[in-house]
Amino acid sequence: MELKAREDIEAPLDRVFAEITNFEGIERQILRRGIEVQRTNDPGEVGQGLSWQAGFKFRGKTRTAEIELSEFSAPEQMVFQSVSGGLEARTTVDLVALSRTRTRIGVLTEFTPKTLSARLLVQSLKLAKGGLEKRFKSRMAHLAGDLENRLKG
Repeated sequence: MELKAREDIEAPLDRVFAEITNFEGIERQILRRGIEVQRTNDPGEVGQGLSWQAGFKFRGKTRTAEIELSEFSAPEQMVFQSVSGGLEARTTVDLVALSRTRTRIGVLTEFTPKTLSARLLVQSLKLAKGGLEKRFKSRMAHLAGDLENRLKG
């Protein structure tokens, strides 16, 4: 199953890339939302191989996820691989310079179940895909708007 979204931001590519690779700031935002996140390797380096462990509640249960930045091609693309139980996800973040002052961010997340319970979860997500995609795109638009506002002032 795939979820896709893309948004345009009124900011140069290099500034957008710098902001979305500010992982310490992103970690603080995630912590404020009640998700436990901890970097599992050197916090000083930004690039391929960065990894995190996250803990969160989903459907009444506490879950954990291992997340790794598996591909890093500055300033165009980042690919994150994550595993939570029997569910694997691959999230690709693409940045494209539309002009000197405009950047397009594209996010594609692909879910791959590896166990029966993960298959059941993905099947239930597929049944609700319309609403899920709508929320995903709405959340992406909100995040892009926040990013644009931060970069403006």
